[in-house]
Amino acid sequence: MIHELTSVAQVRAACGDDDLLMWAAQGLRPGARAWALGDAVVTAAPDLARRDRLAVSGSTANAVPLVRHALAELGPAYRPLAETRTLAEVSAKIDGMEVAGEFSWMSLHPEPSIPVPADALEVAWLPGEASPEVTELLTDFAPESYAVPGAVGVTRWAGLRVEGRLAAVAADAWSAPDVGLLAGVATAGPFRGRGLGERVCRWVSRELVNAYGRAALMVDDDNGAALGVYTRIGYTRRRIAAAGLTP
Repeated sequence: MIHELTSVAQVRAACGDDDLLMWAAQGLRPGARAWALGDAVVTAAPDLARRDRLAVSGSTANAVPLVRHALAELGPAYRPLAETRTLAEVSAKIDGMEVAGEFSWMSLHPEPSIPVPADALEVAWLPGEASPEVTELLTDFAPESYAVPGAVGVTRWAGLRVEGRLAAVAADAWSAPDVGLLAGVATAGPFRGRGLGERVCRWVSRELVNAYGRAALMVDDDNGAALGVYTRIGYTRRRIAAAGLTP
């Protein structure tokens, strides 16, 4: 029988503290919901990384009716998100659902320390008045970034400067109470190839783990350079996909 999970503790127990499911649950903030059926769990929240998202885990036999139930409750705008094989099997059994894209979810769990090289370049959280600079950097060098200053759920930006110029940035965006999300990573063109983006990512990752207990991110599978950086920092990778309902 499908039952709704009404506390974070229930969600954690049902999904085995899976960081993707816990992230999508968003601490069951207003608008967020979760359900379970057998070994399957779905967690959902609106306005999450620019989409209404529904994370899915469990066997296909249980996940299919659970996803149908969740979409009936939440509406067709929600985009299911799950490990690649799971989502392909679920989508094949739900009329009108199609896999829209594949990418990777990477997780970083508590470490004794995340090394951050000590040199003259200091990474720090940026003040609000730096938002126009961040926007300009993203517009010029990362125009497809989901995270931008002022977007719903984008909490704060970190960056480093070289001779006064903002050279690299990353954001704490759409974080859940127990999963910090790294997003909006970008380095200005003239400063690429110097490891500045990795330095910012290391610093922000350490901050996220300290603040939320663990960190995660989403990255395109064809971005080999980024995958290498995140792996060196200590993130582990799993392949996931997103789906949507066709009109």
